[in-house]
Amino acid sequence: MAEDKYIYVLAAGSLRPVWPSLMAAFKTQSPATKIITAFGPAGLLRERIEQGEKCDLFASANRAHPQKLLLLGKALGVTIFTHNKLCLTLPAALAQRDWLSLLADPALRIGTSTPLSDPSGDYTWQLFDRIEKQHQGLGEDLKRRALKLVGGADSLPVPPGELAATWLLKTGQADIFIGYQSYASLMAARADFVTLPVPSPYQVRADYAFALCHHAAQPLGDFLCSAEAREIFLEAGFSHDKAVSGLRDDEL
Repeated sequence: MAEDKYIYVLAAGSLRPVWPSLMAAFKTQSPATKIITAFGPAGLLRERIEQGEKCDLFASANRAHPQKLLLLGKALGVTIFTHNKLCLTLPAALAQRDWLSLLADPALRIGTSTPLSDPSGDYTWQLFDRIEKQHQGLGEDLKRRALKLVGGADSLPVPPGELAATWLLKTGQADIFIGYQSYASLMAARADFVTLPVPSPYQVRADYAFALCHHAAQPLGDFLCSAEAREIFLEAGFSHDKAVSGLRDDEL
């Protein structure tokens, strides 16, 4: 019998819902390989790797964190493997209003992830910058009003089995949450909350990239860039840009 191999993965929290399907598919290709995965905000995971935590593959919700590991000599390469977008989650009672008028309403509290620690927060700040270009003063106002509720070192932990957006709203911590589009499919059957897409030209593309930290994880990295994995990501609400996905750091 072939000896089991272990691959240690640190992965962005937004990958948690899709990860079981991905690993089940990978298991059919590499039945002797066991994947051990820990999830968390990508910026905080990167810091753990910098501090010496064992990691064979780091799957981040942005390119910046893996690229920093590459520059530090803690990664062998960086490759983009999928994409995401932003959306608003809000109570169904607010769904008849325009997305921008909702954000501009000073009576509504806007929850976000924490910039620098969590790429979702970074992408949200990019959204605010795009809003500022079209509506002077509004983007800067949103940065001041935004409540950084998840993804930070001191953020309250989201209870197991809960989505950050709906948990924050139903516990009264925010009235609107700006997060990833991939969560929209998980809330499709709910009557109490809805999601609103962010339209172009305001929308921000989130590039997910992995840092290959050990050669043993190369088969997993190859799988994450495969057509089979792409279909799993698309079904889970992620997006795909053929012009970018699968590109290594030296090709970007």
